[in-house]
Amino acid sequence: MLVKTYGSAVHGIKSTTITIEVAVSQGVNFFMVGLPDSAVKESHHRIETALKQNEYKIPGKRIVVNMAPADIRKEGSAYDLPIAIGILAASGQIVSDNVHEYIIMGELSLDGSLQYIKGALPIAIQARQEGFKGFILPVENAREAAVVNNLDVYGVSNIKEVIDFFNGDIELEKTVVNTREEFFSRLDEYEFDFADVKGQENIKRAFEVAASGGHNLIMIGPPGAGKTMLAKRLPGILPPPSLHEALETTKIHSVAGKLDKNSSLLPVRPFRSPHHTISDVALVGGGSFPQPGEISLAHNGVLFLDELPEFKRTVLEVLRQPLEDRYITVSRARFSVDYPASFMLVASMNPCPCGFYNHPDKDCVCPPGMVQKYLNKVSGPLLDRIDIHIEVTPVPFRELSEARESERSKLIRERVIKAREIQEDRYKDIDGIYCNAQMTSKLLREICQISSAGSLLLKTAMEKLDLSARAYDRILKVSRTIADLEGKPDILPEHLAEAIHYRSLDRESWAG
Repeated sequence: MLVKTYGSAVHGIKSTTITIEVAVSQGVNFFMVGLPDSAVKESHHRIETALKQNEYKIPGKRIVVNMAPADIRKEGSAYDLPIAIGILAASGQIVSDNVHEYIIMGELSLDGSLQYIKGALPIAIQARQEGFKGFILPVENAREAAVVNNLDVYGVSNIKEVIDFFNGDIELEKTVVNTREEFFSRLDEYEFDFADVKGQENIKRAFEVAASGGHNLIMIGPPGAGKTMLAKRLPGILPPPSLHEALETTKIHSVAGKLDKNSSLLPVRPFRSPHHTISDVALVGGGSFPQPGEISLAHNGVLFLDELPEFKRTVLEVLRQPLEDRYITVSRARFSVDYPASFMLVASMNPCPCGFYNHPDKDCVCPPGMVQKYLNKVSGPLLDRIDIHIEVTPVPFRELSEARESERSKLIRERVIKAREIQEDRYKDIDGIYCNAQMTSKLLREICQISSAGSLLLKTAMEKLDLSARAYDRILKVSRTIADLEGKPDILPEHLAEAIHYRSLDRESWAG
């Protein structure tokens, strides 16, 4: 007897429906074809033991399992459940009338219980698109898949429940998630608040400007000045994600297996902070079986690189293309995978190996030339993609001991949202551009026009401060954001003056 069940294979952040054909006939032996990997081939032993534990068995006949399309590699143990149900249906141990109406996925333990799987959300989206009635999967993934409407999602904890469901002995309980209600009720769930930060008002202002225009930012300052503390609070002032952005971010985390069990949509922007020993593959994604890297896990959020010069040069250089294109393509001999990677880059670094160059109280002990050598670990092309460079100085005791509470993130966020609304209206007819940081050179000339007074100020700054040529466009972009924050239609000289202040590392004389 031939029976078809349906599973799914995830490639990138999209899934492809896999037809699992099971034929039981006279003879002996078990054959599995259709490009399965080792984990899929091992399912035979898991299925056999799990069925025995639940008083069922694999028939002693010739069993052929084909996983179509055969040119797509099937990876992982999540095919255990659809293969097991296919074998039971083909051997007449369960009723197979409506097996074809469901996508079935799940890894079996030896006692028949089901384990958490990766990629449940993209699988559910594809199942709805292809008109399947429902999706049967482990209970720990049920809320994640139930984000998709117009699809019956059944979370099960044991294969016995699935068998009894198809035999008509029990009714499985549908998992229902009110996506919009849950999403909008958790938009402000941020752990860190700028109210915790004493002093550093100029740095907070730089973060507000960066958040308002989507600008990348680098902080340079001595140890203990508060660089990491400030960076962790950036997601709390970014505009809340839209439902579409949250869905896209959740899909990436689902594919990577980074979602918490029993969770649904991610309502807050991600904040990723990889260690400086990370490899280039771990950062951008890839591997033998490609997985999203840190830049994709930070999609629609913040990627924080602490102690930037300590990262390997090759790791930092692979960031250049994703920072421009906002996606990364992982290519292999047989296929290529695209992962979205639209993130804000926030980096921090010490000014020198000892950390105390330009410190107001402590002396730098680095030998001559060491400061410039340390800064040169970060390449010019990478710095060229960072709009705001800001020096962070230690907070004096007087400010640390003040009882007065600093401005809360919620108030800063309100100003950021207003500035972003101005930009959304400005770029509404331009595809792929949503904020000032994404402006092309052509748009820059149209949108960032300055008065003769502003032009003179910029010319003087370029000459007096030895600003490099690459600073010019960045200053215009940042000044446009500052004008948006103040609700001004034109870029005024004071906006340019503030933007010039945010180009510390472009001053040729900075490191002596």
